[in-house]
Amino acid sequence: MSTHEPVVTKQILDLIASKSDEQRASRRMSKDVVDALKECGFFTMLLPKQWGGLERKPQEFFAEQVRIAEADMSTAWAGGIIAVHAFQLALMSEEAQREVYENDPNTLISSSYNPVGARAEMCEGGFMLHGRWGWSSGSDHCTWALLGGVIPGDGYRTFLVPRSQYDIEDTWDVMGLQGTGSNDVVISEPIFVPEHRTHKQMDGFNCVNDQENPMYDLSWAQTFVRVVNSAAIGALKKAVKVFVDAKQGNSTTDMTKFAGDVETQERLAKVLNTIGELEAVMFHNFNKMEAANWKPTLEERIMYRYQASIVIDKAIEAIDTLFDVAGGRSVFNGHPLQQLWHDIHIARCHVANNPTAFARNLGSVTLGMENKDVFI
Repeated sequence: MSTHEPVVTKQILDLIASKSDEQRASRRMSKDVVDALKECGFFTMLLPKQWGGLERKPQEFFAEQVRIAEADMSTAWAGGIIAVHAFQLALMSEEAQREVYENDPNTLISSSYNPVGARAEMCEGGFMLHGRWGWSSGSDHCTWALLGGVIPGDGYRTFLVPRSQYDIEDTWDVMGLQGTGSNDVVISEPIFVPEHRTHKQMDGFNCVNDQENPMYDLSWAQTFVRVVNSAAIGALKKAVKVFVDAKQGNSTTDMTKFAGDVETQERLAKVLNTIGELEAVMFHNFNKMEAANWKPTLEERIMYRYQASIVIDKAIEAIDTLFDVAGGRSVFNGHPLQQLWHDIHIARCHVANNPTAFARNLGSVTLGMENKDVFI
């Protein structure tokens, strides 16, 4: 695990925790929370120093995301996704980086990479783009968006679009992760996106960049596939505390009886082990990538992708293990353990957290077949 000096202070974590109910009700992150994360530098942790960023290592960034999730998983999810975009921008053209960050290193970018609702066509000097993209977490607080699209004859690209060229449609009425504000981004009429504001999928796969720090030689997918599940680790830590505190605070419960219950003991032990396991694997992988000067082998990238994809399944099993014996009060709306249960389960809906395709790719490559995943 990283031993870096924390970026997010306890005061900010307390603020995030205090705003959790408000964010859930408003279905978006609080401006106070966003401003506090800007001030402490969280959003710039992966941004090159050239643009005023902290340029910290991925494992340091994810340690902070886990800490934030202990206060509120929605904030860790949306804030983490916004922050990780600085890594992808660092791989794009210098012109694009300058347009976004020259005047403010805390310029925020949301995203939606799913190209299903997108229409993109090549034209002179760039592309014409329009469509609808869902799940754009934290989009209300962002002034740019990274949007995925497939160009006939050219393949998949990410398009960098300024806020003036798209609308945000309020669609985020959900049962978990309500505070992420993951609304739809809509471009009704085709807009022009210049070539320099695009990022080829294969450039990402081949780790093409002009940065001096070898950290940016790492495939940016290795950071993104972690940002959509690592928040669950912090949420599980919070769930353990909520579970124990609720039992201790129940006046009708004999705590000595509770502590002596072997099933409860075993369940807690399993959950604590899962938390330790998930953290250990994540930090081990990034430390190993760093030791390889941020150039893991293809086989390692495939393995790391799979290991990231199973985090939520393991987290779901862990939160279910606690919730099953949490007692009758946990079924009431507003109970903190129930909210964590919903948050972790909803995270499974992200395509990066469905391990099926990544398991098959890992198995087939190990058996001598060709790699079929370029987002690794």
